[in-house]
Amino acid sequence: MNDILVIIPAYNEEKNIGRVAEKLVRGYPELDYVIVNDGSEDRTAEICEEAGYRILNLPVNLGLAGAFRAGMRYADRKGYRYAVQFDGDGQHRPEYILPMQRKMDEGYDIVIASRFVTERKPHTARMLGSRLISAAIRFSSGVRISDPTSGMRMYNRRMICMFARHINYPPEPDTISWLAKNGAKIAEIQAEMDLRTAGRSYLTPMNAVRYMTRTLVSILFIQSFRIRGK
Repeated sequence: MNDILVIIPAYNEEKNIGRVAEKLVRGYPELDYVIVNDGSEDRTAEICEEAGYRILNLPVNLGLAGAFRAGMRYADRKGYRYAVQFDGDGQHRPEYILPMQRKMDEGYDIVIASRFVTERKPHTARMLGSRLISAAIRFSSGVRISDPTSGMRMYNRRMICMFARHINYPPEPDTISWLAKNGAKIAEIQAEMDLRTAGRSYLTPMNAVRYMTRTLVSILFIQSFRIRGK
């Protein structure tokens, strides 16, 4: 067993999951991975099983939070030192995983693959939302995160245990802000993301507005009532 587990939540990703898995299997055999099939209604599970990919099948759709926690419990039970949250739609690049590990070994709990460490955010409506979330996190926790909506994150052993055993929060910016507020050390490395080439993204313009609003309310207000360890 290797030190790093790549957790790939997948819901209805039949058009992408084979390409994502093959990049890891062929290009990065030193990395372990598990595809968490989140109750997909398409051929995601069949494709993985036919190809012999390592898969954890959930009987019903639990959403990102449930699929991610299932992956973290797997990582905890198997004793992995690092776990990487990795999208099943092909947007994340595996070549950043080892640089993330090197950064984490400098003493961090979470390392985020960020598009904006050295690059400026474009002036779009979506990036305006990202700026607002960044500002809210800094106001709430005092920690500056340039790309809070990046879904490619590495967690150390302490964070694996926390998500697997003690908290049931989704791996979203408000949870990252709460962890920072409670002492987690967070760093970013510069990375590039690919565009989704197939399938449909959940973040339609209307859903993006709802997501931003919900995240801001959580960071600025609800976090005050969260209980550590729950």
